[in-house]
Amino acid sequence: MAEYPQDVVQRFHGTPEQVDAGLVGDPPRTWESVVIEEYDPAWAQRFTAVRSSLTEALGALIIAVEHVGSTAVPGLAAKPVIDIDLVIEDADEESGYLSALERLGYRLVLREPWWHGHRMLLSAAEDVNLHVWPQGAPEPVRHRLFRDWLRSHPHDRELYAATKRRLARDTAHRPRDYSLAKNDVIDEIYARIFAA
Repeated sequence: MAEYPQDVVQRFHGTPEQVDAGLVGDPPRTWESVVIEEYDPAWAQRFTAVRSSLTEALGALIIAVEHVGSTAVPGLAAKPVIDIDLVIEDADEESGYLSALERLGYRLVLREPWWHGHRMLLSAAEDVNLHVWPQGAPEPVRHRLFRDWLRSHPHDRELYAATKRRLARDTAHRPRDYSLAKNDVIDEIYARIFAA
């Protein structure tokens, strides 16, 4: 059994109030409804293009750029929005990266200092959620573990897909509840990951 630091094993569950408190400007249109689509290989190509533009814009500031979330798992149905973890030394130092990302068309949507300094930016087309994390934050580690587990465990991949489809229907009247509604199945899968 692999040993993981406690801050990786202990997952943070945010609340709608915390999300609202961290909101910068208008909420994204993508929060108004949840559409789950079959896996599209173009999602991996979109990530590759975005990674290239991020590397060009930020250069040595970047510690890591990872395609995470459901669009990073071949065969997994997902919302057609690419989630990317961008790890830099200090996410709180917005002056070092924010203007360069804005020039690429991103806008700051969330500022969540209570969640390991998380920032989320959204691409102009609203098809990329760019999550900025400081070096050492546990969340990008969890994201990679979850992605890699789903890539190699078809049963959990199907469980997650079925749950997402059901929750998209169940939360259609309150789409902003969708992400939090996934916590039970995500925690169930993490329990298997950390026990393996």
